[in-house]
Amino acid sequence: MHFVEDKLSVSRAELVSGRTRIRLRIYKDRWLYLMLLPGLLYFLIFKYVPMWGLLLAFKDYQPFLGFFGSKWVGLKHFQRLFHDPVFWMLLKNTLILAGYNILFFFPAPIALALLLNEARNEKFKRFVQTVIYVPHFVSWVVVVGIAYTFFTVDGGLVNEAIAAFGGQKINFLVSADWFRTMITSEVIWKETGWGTIIFLAALAGVDPQLYEAARMDGAGRLRQLWHVTLPAIRSTIVILFILRLGTFLDTGFEQIFLMLNAMNREVGEVFDTYVYTAGITQGQFSFSTTVGLFKSLVGFLLIIGSNRLAKKFGEEGVY
Repeated sequence: MHFVEDKLSVSRAELVSGRTRIRLRIYKDRWLYLMLLPGLLYFLIFKYVPMWGLLLAFKDYQPFLGFFGSKWVGLKHFQRLFHDPVFWMLLKNTLILAGYNILFFFPAPIALALLLNEARNEKFKRFVQTVIYVPHFVSWVVVVGIAYTFFTVDGGLVNEAIAAFGGQKINFLVSADWFRTMITSEVIWKETGWGTIIFLAALAGVDPQLYEAARMDGAGRLRQLWHVTLPAIRSTIVILFILRLGTFLDTGFEQIFLMLNAMNREVGEVFDTYVYTAGITQGQFSFSTTVGLFKSLVGFLLIIGSNRLAKKFGEEGVY
């Protein structure tokens, strides 16, 4: 009996001691926790609380009945989504645009960062960095406006140049054949410079002694790039690629919505624009929530799968 009481008193003492240590540690780092608070509140209010609305995908939401008064319908909206012919058109268009982004846009910041890293004139390097960051701060409305100015058949610079060389003017803005190229080109122009920031930071951390050792072994610039630079930023590339896959089906709403018209809708309508069309303009809130939830689930599965694949090949992954 005395033995049990002794053990309990020791456990209580250890528990109190553990709590005291945690309180002391929190008090010691109180300013760090205070700085963490706005970030936590942001994610709580704007990321986690809205997730409650995903339940609309399993209800037949009626605004007059409210969230709690609307009837539960299970997987009815998912069945409608997968049996709707529009779904396969949306999936095809979204996958093709997402594939274009992965194939052409994702490598662009890496290539640009590698080129900037090779520049030896610091003033020129900083000037180029400043210039290529600017398009990121330009809104999609302005970007699409610039595209209209350049590519319209009524005095557009590109079509005037084609005509000056004896070619036939091309109506890029209403052509279904040129829609995906236009969208991907605009994304590359706007975001490539901004995307170089992380890769330039990773390149700045490469040990200069590795380059020195490579030069002593007779390696030229290309061999240094292949054997030193790329392996050094490989983990950064893998992490950003995994994060990119998480938003694989997010092709963006604003840009595509502004570029859409009756002539290119068949190749340009994607999940993001359809959520707006079905949810806001047609009042199908539950169905549009189902489409959004489907996109999120695909992104979640892609992150899990690619992260496991990365770890299988010896990379750290994102978690």
